[in-house]
Amino acid sequence: GLGGLALSVDTEAAYLAVFVADAVCFIAATLVLRGLPEVPPAPPIAAGEPRLAVLRDRPYALITLLNAVMYLNMPLLSLGLPLWIVHRTDAPAWLAAALLMVNMISVVLFQVRLARPVTGPSTAATAIRRAGLLMFAACAVYALSGAPIGTAAAIAVLLAAAVIQVFGEMMQGAGGWELSFALAPDGRHGQYQGFYGMAPQIARMLGPLLLTTMLLGWGTAGWLTLGAAFLLSGLAIGPVVRNAARLPATRVKVPA
Repeated sequence: GLGGLALSVDTEAAYLAVFVADAVCFIAATLVLRGLPEVPPAPPIAAGEPRLAVLRDRPYALITLLNAVMYLNMPLLSLGLPLWIVHRTDAPAWLAAALLMVNMISVVLFQVRLARPVTGPSTAATAIRRAGLLMFAACAVYALSGAPIGTAAAIAVLLAAAVIQVFGEMMQGAGGWELSFALAPDGRHGQYQGFYGMAPQIARMLGPLLLTTMLLGWGTAGWLTLGAAFLLSGLAIGPVVRNAARLPATRVKVPA
């Protein structure tokens, strides 16, 4: 958001202000982290127990992979959508920054409310399933913006799609984080969180290639393919979570 504003102003002072604001945010985050309570260290690994048990937890690995697909919404917003707006729609280039601001403001206002119902693996799976449906709908609406509909209509369509996307993003974020903690055995949250943390990194690594190929190369078919990937990943979460709950390592119970 701030980067988009700096680009629109296009002055040295604006760019320097962004760097200063970024530095201030890091300082503020450090102060917040210093206020967190200390937790006792994890118990030592028992004799015969593998040091990296997460590598043998196949359901958890599959949940991480499915969420990696869902996390493609991140490079979609920051890379794929701006390129789509500039090259394939009648909308002005500045709209990319405006949609990013809409996303940021929506997360600030609604993320906590949408996350409240997510209280365990079952509700987390439900949230991710709904996220898949919303992301599919967002991709379908984004595809409509590529038609020759004029500037005003393109802006309206892109704004509607961005709103749908951010609600899907918030549901997926809430569900994914709940699963990443709830399905980790006691005392092994560090290695499990480290493994789950690969999901957004995989999306960021592969996203630029996948999104530019699908959206700019395939157009509407690319949007529908991306939406189908979101939808199928969201629908697959439920059965995988129920399977994970049957393993002794996870120690959670998920109602059928």
